[in-house]
Amino acid sequence: MWYVYIVRCADRTLYTGVARDLSARLAAHNAGRGAKYTRARLPVKLIYQETVENRSVAQRREHAIKRLSRAEKRALAKRGAS
Repeated sequence: MWYVYIVRCADRTLYTGVARDLSARLAAHNAGRGAKYTRARLPVKLIYQETVENRSVAQRREHAIKRLSRAEKRALAKRGAS
């Protein structure tokens, strides 16, 4: 299983990523070992996650989410997911 996730950074920006182990990835983000984007915007908080069957699907979904506007991402997070 793979996860597609959105975190809210301390500066209120949103970051979208994929991970195989979501809790480890969030810990890495908050320890400053995650994506370069999030390192200067700590701490991060998980606001959305969805589970997908493989990395390929996860990366396609991540790309689709990244193309959404901020308002659409916030609406997605409010609705939740599987």
